[in-house]
Amino acid sequence: MRNRKAFTLIELLVVITIIGLLIALLLPALTGAQRAARSAKCMSRLRQFGIGFNVYAEQSNGVCVPGRPVKFGSSSDPRNLYDVGNGRQYRPRWYITLGAMTGVFAYNQPGIDPADDNTKTVDNDALICPEVPERINNRNFCYGYNHQFLGNARFHPRRGFIHFPVRIDHLMPSATVMCADSLGTASGKAARDRTSYRVDGSGDVFAVSNHGWALDPPRLIPGSSDFCDDKHRSPEHRSAPDPRHAGSANIAYVDGHVKTQRLEELGYAVLDDGSVDVQGQGVTNRLFSGQNQDLDPPSIN
Repeated sequence: MRNRKAFTLIELLVVITIIGLLIALLLPALTGAQRAARSAKCMSRLRQFGIGFNVYAEQSNGVCVPGRPVKFGSSSDPRNLYDVGNGRQYRPRWYITLGAMTGVFAYNQPGIDPADDNTKTVDNDALICPEVPERINNRNFCYGYNHQFLGNARFHPRRGFIHFPVRIDHLMPSATVMCADSLGTASGKAARDRTSYRVDGSGDVFAVSNHGWALDPPRLIPGSSDFCDDKHRSPEHRSAPDPRHAGSANIAYVDGHVKTQRLEELGYAVLDDGSVDVQGQGVTNRLFSGQNQDLDPPSIN
């Protein structure tokens, strides 16, 4: 009879140990590769917004898309309904309008009921950041728009609108942020105090991406500047980009190019507790103002 060779228990344990070590060594690399892939996909989606932004301006006599159209009369006024390519939508936020410019519709069925405005969720994941696929609420959106400098159609007591219309030919496109990953009003809070995302459209000012559709510039003036949430205009309720991609945020510029940048590179002041200040050393609106200068945000007064 021939002798049969087999692994001893010690040899088997050595093999299992080696395999475990290899997995431990490879997992961080695989995780990093997956995050890099999600970041690249996010950048691609931001480029589509850039295309939509410029198409909108071309079709609107050079006027940039407002963060959100003005509200006429009561909520039921039919002038508050806008064509978004596959139907009419009640006061569509910027990303709905820009998506429609490239045939990427936010909703399978747009909503005309104002009561659904803050609870409706986006159906098309081609508009959503893959790093945070749960952030699909119409109000608490994953991307924010530089509305203060590019198109703030909220009412002003004397001049009609706070800052609208804005013409694209008055901007320096390659040096002007258009939109970015957004952390919403949670930006002004210490990282330890932030709460989890609210897909139900809740107005929890501590929740990540609360009122995320509107992105505030780095430098704000309390009492004079608008804030992302016009019902909570104060420094602790400011918005800022979300450094969700390995400590940096993806940023789309008016000319269509997209970069991954740290908040400090964009002119923000990040405090030791993770909160984003409205003023301080090095804080500048240069990349948001449209003029490559540190200009004050348009005043609400």
